[in-house]
Amino acid sequence: MKRALIVLLLCASAAAQVPAPSNQPLTIENIFAEGGITGRGPETVKWSPDGAKVSFVQRDDSGQHGALWYIDAANGNKAVLVSEQKLQSLAPPASSIKDERQKEWTTRYGVAAYHWAPDSKHLLFDSRGQLWMFSLDTGTAVQITSSPDASSDPKFSPDGKRIAYLRKHDLYVRPADEGRETRLTDNNDDDNLLNGEVDWVYAEELAVRSNYFWSPDGKQIAFLQMNEKNVPEYPITDWMPQHPKVEEEKYPKAGDPNPEVRVGVINSGGGGVKWLKLGESEDTDIYIPRFGWVRPGLLWVQVLNRNQDKLDLYFVDSAKGRSRRVLTESSDAWVNVSDDFQVLKSGDQFLWSSWRDGYTHLYLYSFSKNDPLGADAKLVRQLTSGDADDGDVKAVDEATGTVYFTSHAADPRQVQVYSVKLAGGPMQRVTSDPGSHNPTFSDDAKYFVDNFSATMTPPRMSFCKVGGSCTPVWESRGIATYDLIEPRQLELKAADGTTKLYGSLLLPPNATAAHSVPLILDPYGGPSGQSVHDAWGGTTFLFHEIMVRRGFAILIVDNRGMANRGKIFAMASKHKFGEVELADQLAALDQVLQQFPQLDPHRLGWWGWSYGGYMTLYALTHSDRFTAGVSVAPVTNWLLYDSVYTERYMGLPKNNEAGYKNSSPVNAAKNLHGHLLEVHGTSDDNVHVQNTIQMIQAYIEAGKEYDLQLYPNKTHGIAGQTDRTHLFHRIQEHFERYLMPPAPGNQAP
Repeated sequence: MKRALIVLLLCASAAAQVPAPSNQPLTIENIFAEGGITGRGPETVKWSPDGAKVSFVQRDDSGQHGALWYIDAANGNKAVLVSEQKLQSLAPPASSIKDERQKEWTTRYGVAAYHWAPDSKHLLFDSRGQLWMFSLDTGTAVQITSSPDASSDPKFSPDGKRIAYLRKHDLYVRPADEGRETRLTDNNDDDNLLNGEVDWVYAEELAVRSNYFWSPDGKQIAFLQMNEKNVPEYPITDWMPQHPKVEEEKYPKAGDPNPEVRVGVINSGGGGVKWLKLGESEDTDIYIPRFGWVRPGLLWVQVLNRNQDKLDLYFVDSAKGRSRRVLTESSDAWVNVSDDFQVLKSGDQFLWSSWRDGYTHLYLYSFSKNDPLGADAKLVRQLTSGDADDGDVKAVDEATGTVYFTSHAADPRQVQVYSVKLAGGPMQRVTSDPGSHNPTFSDDAKYFVDNFSATMTPPRMSFCKVGGSCTPVWESRGIATYDLIEPRQLELKAADGTTKLYGSLLLPPNATAAHSVPLILDPYGGPSGQSVHDAWGGTTFLFHEIMVRRGFAILIVDNRGMANRGKIFAMASKHKFGEVELADQLAALDQVLQQFPQLDPHRLGWWGWSYGGYMTLYALTHSDRFTAGVSVAPVTNWLLYDSVYTERYMGLPKNNEAGYKNSSPVNAAKNLHGHLLEVHGTSDDNVHVQNTIQMIQAYIEAGKEYDLQLYPNKTHGIAGQTDRTHLFHRIQEHFERYLMPPAPGNQAP
């Protein structure tokens, strides 16, 4: 339930109680029309290995038609690399996937449809499980796999002569041009053994995208084996056929057995697997969130303990199997797993990130190049500092000794690109426009593609030269005709009376009469999330704009326990979900009501999705101040959510029984206040519909009334134009029914 869940909140509703001088109305229908009001942005941005081109897929509003484009780094010109006709068969759009869970996996976890070959003259396409090699010189494609079983996660060997891929939980290698494939691993048709494959919980909560890697010389492949034998299963039912179908999902809940993991090394031409032993500990209840190659024959492996408060870095001799723990990162909160670890080309230094001083910063370490297992890694220097979170290393230009990364140093609500020298010195800001930047750098760090947006600026993509100018590549359609209202940015105090909280408030235009405006709160509230940031809010923002035009005010506040404000801020809710978050929201609410007397303290609503849905239930069962609430895809009992996320913040259930009990709304159903609409997709493989089923049973036993909306076969995002349109009409109607006064002449007798 990490930050990516916030993206699932980008939704909308319909039209006009408070008049707005708009030339074009915002409606559910036009927000959820194909492409929305801003248009469909570029997809899958990738640099060619030689740094001469950066490519991306650009589709039309429907998502059905598009081409693979490229930008020439030498002159910034844009041209078609693969035509629409060819791309249609080589990389079918995600919208063509009918299975909702498969579609969400493809879009949510960033499964790339194409890959550059090391020679920068060929592209490898994954066309729904069949691999095709495309020559840029000839413009022709050759199919290189034909098995009825899908192949996935293909990777070129470093010299480009071979391709590795996964099929039915095993690892294969074949020549890139022609020849037979070689099966490197054999799970004996045991579906519990995943060789090089990523399971659901690692993908969702540890942001793992691949579990195997070629050695730099191409002679070996290191892979993670996951054994899910003891992981419990959750049944996901397709209720639409005459005879429902059930698919079992491997899903470890809080306190359950996790997949057992180990790293193996195998020769890329075949042979036996060498399983690596990491240190002397016999503990198998661990996570291996990241691993890779330092150089041929030498691996690095990160091991995270079950409590997630200690991360060990090992160096491993792949030939002898010897290992040494060279660095340990521990925390009184938890250790955040990231992709910031990078071994420099010098071969004797690496980058590391940590919030050991209270904020996430970058550090430079050294080790013996000749005897890497001979001693612990040594801290050379702390590269960044200050009262702001840095990290998310984007590139390293070793020719100039420069690291490029993103930071919140300019403002906790913004994301800017900075640089710092490996030799030390002050951080230098690279990007200038206020807002949020997400760069994709070339390998040599001379150029980057900047994906940018701000609160009132929808997304745009530019091609930039480091230290030079940027050229627009793609911009959203104009929004000026909608006369959008800019939110008021607020600075408030938390319930402790001292901690600063950031908030935003949308007010109806010309609403000045005292206590005339109902107010709806929409906090996410949860760990690793940030809602109040200077970035385009998508259809969530547009939905709020519509509700404002119908006479509502919308308040969003980031409470303690959320992200990008340092360790102390983040760990405020450790082992006690709900308590601190609600206290901060109520404290912020009281300050806003005092500052804006037009808001009605007796007509308050609350809505949210995922952790925000949980917060809706927690608020309505732990406060009597809210008249109406909408909870979408909520966790209702933290014993029902996955092990990695839940235990990171709540600890193991056996060690925090009271915390789990007190944090779960299902245990407080008897205290429900207000009119509640609860919503869930029946095929949600993230927050299972079991949460809502148990919650409504608790309502029934407590004699509480509620409204329920289910979406058959829909996953956590309840995606699709038809379903989203239906859902947000319901949300709008729910708040209008319970927070708006009846029209004159229709008052109840």
